[in-house]
Amino acid sequence: MYLYKKIIVALDLSDLDKSLIEFTSKIAQVNQSTDIYFLNVIRNFNIPDEVLTEFPDLKDNAINERTKTIKEAIDKGFTKALNCNIHIEVKQGNTSKKILKLSAEKEADLIVVGNKSTLKGSGVAVQRIARRAECSMLILPETAEFKLKKILVPSDFSDYSTIALEEAIMIAEKYDPNVEITVQNVFSVPAGYHYTGKNYEEFAEVMKKHAEKAYTNFVKNIDFKNLSIKPEYTLDENDDPVEDIYEKALTTGADLIVIGAKGRTATAAIFLGSMAERLIQVDNQIPLMVVRPKGKNYSLLDYFKEL
Repeated sequence: MYLYKKIIVALDLSDLDKSLIEFTSKIAQVNQSTDIYFLNVIRNFNIPDEVLTEFPDLKDNAINERTKTIKEAIDKGFTKALNCNIHIEVKQGNTSKKILKLSAEKEADLIVVGNKSTLKGSGVAVQRIARRAECSMLILPETAEFKLKKILVPSDFSDYSTIALEEAIMIAEKYDPNVEITVQNVFSVPAGYHYTGKNYEEFAEVMKKHAEKAYTNFVKNIDFKNLSIKPEYTLDENDDPVEDIYEKALTTGADLIVIGAKGRTATAAIFLGSMAERLIQVDNQIPLMVVRPKGKNYSLLDYFKEL
């Protein structure tokens, strides 16, 4: 996997900004990042033209004030010793569009956003950005604290799961080789199993053995880097694998969930993947990394025609 050299961080002047800045500082440290773009978007000034005529510097003063506030927060939470360029961008308009546009312009490797449930502040449209992002995305909940002892990687043994596991391995290798990585596969018993002459429990065992074999094939070409990686097989009994994944993350004390995102379809619509999309919806406690390698999607040119 590639390093996160260029990072976009979406700030909204709420208490969550502190976590976003601190997380980004840690990420920049292990990735030798070169450029960090802290972006704040003013949705609408709502200033009548007559007022602007009378006070022509009003918008500029507002932008300068926000820039100063953001700089003060960065000075407090970002490690000054890091050799990377810090950029502060204050824009006006639609938040998600501005984040995506800046990400494309700067050829970003990672977008860092907060996922709010109770805190005040404008926040960002997390799912909208995740569907359209051209790079990986780290989503931090309100309660996020930077610690990394356990990583959960949901896996269906696809190429996207391979990308997610390799990302988790890279993160652990660079941050702490003692990090435990769990690869979770959620399997189910298919309808019509009873026609095989086996009961539910017996066929569940058949499906588990199939998953175990699939895992062996899945990891045979992956370099574990001497890290602790173990498989976990979960029987889905409520037809909601994402709930099983999230419950496993909570009960095992996972500090990060890493999942692979799918690319664009031929019609340029985004196919994030139903599992990643649902995880973004339900997860409000654990940092979530949605991995999408650069260059795997179509261009955003059509989308930017809307801006």
